[in-house]
Amino acid sequence: MAILDYFGRKTRFLLGAAIVATVASAVLVVSGGTPVVTFGATAIALAMLASLVGEGTEQLGARQGPAVTGILQSALGNLPELFISLFSLQAGLVVVVQFALIGSILANSLLVLGAAFLVGGLKFGTQQFGARASRSIATLLLLAVASLVIPTLATAPGAPDAGHAAELSVVVSIVLLVVFAGSLIFSIRRDARPEPATYPPATTAQAVVRAEGPGHLWPQWLALVVLAGAAVTAAFVSDWFVAALRPSMASLGMSESFAGLVIVAIAGNAVENVVGIQAAARNQADLAVSLILNSSLQVAIALTPALVIISMLMGVAPLTLVVTPLLAGAAGLSAILAAVIVFDGESNWLEGLALIGLYLIIAASVWWGPVIGV
Repeated sequence: MAILDYFGRKTRFLLGAAIVATVASAVLVVSGGTPVVTFGATAIALAMLASLVGEGTEQLGARQGPAVTGILQSALGNLPELFISLFSLQAGLVVVVQFALIGSILANSLLVLGAAFLVGGLKFGTQQFGARASRSIATLLLLAVASLVIPTLATAPGAPDAGHAAELSVVVSIVLLVVFAGSLIFSIRRDARPEPATYPPATTAQAVVRAEGPGHLWPQWLALVVLAGAAVTAAFVSDWFVAALRPSMASLGMSESFAGLVIVAIAGNAVENVVGIQAAARNQADLAVSLILNSSLQVAIALTPALVIISMLMGVAPLTLVVTPLLAGAAGLSAILAAVIVFDGESNWLEGLALIGLYLIIAASVWWGPVIGV
């Protein structure tokens, strides 16, 4: 059986798009192409590679069940964004990294979740989902917001921890990682218990099966090859992406804050969650909400604190959890709005429109910020 025979139509498209975008990016880098064009090509390549990582993770976890799939997603699903952040920190773009990480949370919990509610609501009216699991995720997201607000307030001039932003960020990051480990244990134990028939397991592997049918199950070796290839390629493309970021944003007159909060965040993370919107369009709101909010949660309490600690060990400009009041307020408002909307276990198109509206307002609030210098 040929390797391509294992791939469904969606996977073939992603693989072809990733190859074309990566080759185009390499040609532009070698030939000294225009920074804006190079930036666009690398952004598309990263989006496709992130989707391939998601496909490989889903296939690898499909044989293991939802708990293992969730752990794999946590470890591998954010690899492209991890590479982008590491190369950006080496380039001294700490502000971009801060805004990109929080932008990923905002893009998922506002833009992608709002799009899912809007599409599902327009097609099916009011949709229902498991409120209990959604509330748990929303609670942890509020904890993640607190991990930004408290260090920001505690290290302000005259506050108790003024001048100790790095030390406090490390302590808070360790706490978040412990909570994240606890959430994985909780998920594994919950998955080991029988679930009611009306409560579908929240795994992207099952989302693919529902969307494309039970066929095209990959051998384990093929899933590992796809994951390894996509991860290694993403590392190279991330380096090109960051190298093109500063000159392209400077030529476009785009602020450093907007580049991180919107452009880098969407390129590195949000595109892979299109499967959540697709689930809502199939009236699987329970699955859609879990997929999208879990992605935000992984960035908030796993990727971000891990990067804080890694930046300290790398000896580069340290990444801290001390952010601007605007960023802390935006993250807080988005988490509160998302929690309020999912609390009753129902969604409609107007709530989706409200989430998207808040995202656009936040994006506009950083559009006229200081422009990136070359």
